[in-house]
Amino acid sequence: MKITVFTSNQPRHLSLINRLAELSETTYAILECTTVFPGYVQDFFEKSETFKEYFSNVISAEEKYFGNSTFTAKNVRSLAIKLGDLNLLKPKQIAPALESDIYVVFGSSFIKGWLTDFLTQNHAVNIHMGLSPYYRGSSCNFWALFDGKPEYVGATIHFLSKGLDSGPIIYHAVPKLDDENPFEFTMRSVVVAQETLTEKIVNSELFNSAPIPQFKDLEIRYSKNIEFTDEIAAEFLSRKMDNTKLKSLLSIAKRPELLNPVFR
Repeated sequence: MKITVFTSNQPRHLSLINRLAELSETTYAILECTTVFPGYVQDFFEKSETFKEYFSNVISAEEKYFGNSTFTAKNVRSLAIKLGDLNLLKPKQIAPALESDIYVVFGSSFIKGWLTDFLTQNHAVNIHMGLSPYYRGSSCNFWALFDGKPEYVGATIHFLSKGLDSGPIIYHAVPKLDDENPFEFTMRSVVVAQETLTEKIVNSELFNSAPIPQFKDLEIRYSKNIEFTDEIAAEFLSRKMDNTKLKSLLSIAKRPELLNPVFR
């Protein structure tokens, strides 16, 4: 079996690549690269003291579950490109990666044009970090916590479509809160998403259930990158949300209606 994944270069993305490599003869990885030190280096996110503090928590949580940046497995063939270049690629540039059995998208930029057509025709699966259709767009699990709704933290595994995070849902993956801070809680949702996806590939269950369409009228927030500002990050940090507060909010929350949910 061959698998192609369109992803990024942070430790959580490399973890998915290596998980998929354990299942396949060859894994093709197209990585859209950004700095591994957000907040410290001017890149996709601004360089600022507030973002440095915020992302130091993100990096710490990511290291807890995924370790540091590392090399990929021997059976991985990778192509590293700059974030934003994905839709400029031509088919001949990634030709071997277009002959796989399974296609996965996780943390890439919004895919358009011929590549969207190809991936939708080949039933590509997208890992959306957020419970869609309730939270769509970028940084969805952050916004769920910002809105005081930790019951909406999780991941949606759905078929890729031409719209952003709008394809038919296969299942939802949801973390159970342990003794974790908010950053660890949202990061563990990535673990649950990756574990369940690879398990369903191994068990041949991924494509067996009937997906359901997403209903836009259930949407709570559609977030954009531009909305995650220094001021928003500072406000979130100032609240000093901790595990006790998370448990309190979850104890009184009504779980949203989910499809084939996996709680872990």
